[in-house]
Amino acid sequence: MDFRSDSPWEKPEDIINPLKEKIKSRFSKGSRFPFVLGIIFMLLIITWPHRTVIWPLYTIQTNEVGVVLRFGKLVRTTDPGLHFKLPLGIERVIPVKVEYNYQEEFGFRTKAPGVRTVYSQKSYDEESLMLTGDLNVMNIEWIIQFKVKDPFNVLFKVRNVNKTLRDISESVMRKAVGDYTFNEVLAKRLEISAKVQGDMQKVLDSYDAGVNIVTVKLQDVNPPQAVKPAFNEVNQAKQEKKKMKNEADEVYYRIIPQAKGEALKMVKEAEGYATAKVNRAEGDAKRFLLLREAYARAKEVTQRRLYLENMRDILKGAGKKYIIDPDQKGIIPLLRLENEQ
Repeated sequence: MDFRSDSPWEKPEDIINPLKEKIKSRFSKGSRFPFVLGIIFMLLIITWPHRTVIWPLYTIQTNEVGVVLRFGKLVRTTDPGLHFKLPLGIERVIPVKVEYNYQEEFGFRTKAPGVRTVYSQKSYDEESLMLTGDLNVMNIEWIIQFKVKDPFNVLFKVRNVNKTLRDISESVMRKAVGDYTFNEVLAKRLEISAKVQGDMQKVLDSYDAGVNIVTVKLQDVNPPQAVKPAFNEVNQAKQEKKKMKNEADEVYYRIIPQAKGEALKMVKEAEGYATAKVNRAEGDAKRFLLLREAYARAKEVTQRRLYLENMRDILKGAGKKYIIDPDQKGIIPLLRLENEQ
């Protein structure tokens, strides 16, 4: 990845041919001036690979800034547009894209982006295999996106910005993954991404790299290929365990409230039965005391009344009753037993 933009002129003919036509139209064939101009044009053509050295005009594109060096020393930066510089190598301009998101990929490479992105089949285990805090190995793929925030620092403070970024990213990512367990890495991707982004920015700022990290994103987190089948079996067993637990919880939350309701019902019925028994016992005790007082005041009357009340209660369930004279004999014909069948 090159932070420097392409030069503003692509073909020498774009400049030379129009100028030649204008000069030919202004001077006659017998003049020596066209000969001199021809020599100048030849020099321009010969030195065309170094046209940015001798040409005083330059263009900065919309997403760039121009870093202007005078004898190798920074003198200014220029915004997008057409500008002038001192020619003949006195001033040199390096365009740098500052409004552009650069991207670096780790653990994989994109061969052809598009609707159906094509990825390289080459293995990049040397940068993607990492050790977690509980001593498990994981294969982690991630990307970083960054922008240039200080063109001068990018060009002159760090020798190779891309390699520095990759080395820092791998180092910080390995350190972050080492602080988490295997399961935590799977579950806390966003947290790890934010941590790596912050730590990377701190390191880059300490190096005066002139780069701003836009985002860090974990693309894929998996165990190594050699242990993937076993890992999938473990995950399947965990899912089955979770399913059985959910089913058991469903039965629990359906049966337990019902059992608690029935138990509460039985308790309330028992409490009601106890209350009724107590109240009835208290009423019977109070009635007995009242009868005792009445018996003490009128013994014969109370005794007869009690007898009649008891007989009334007894005779309620006796069915048909026959009252006969105790001296009567031969009472069977009187009962009409044939009608009682």
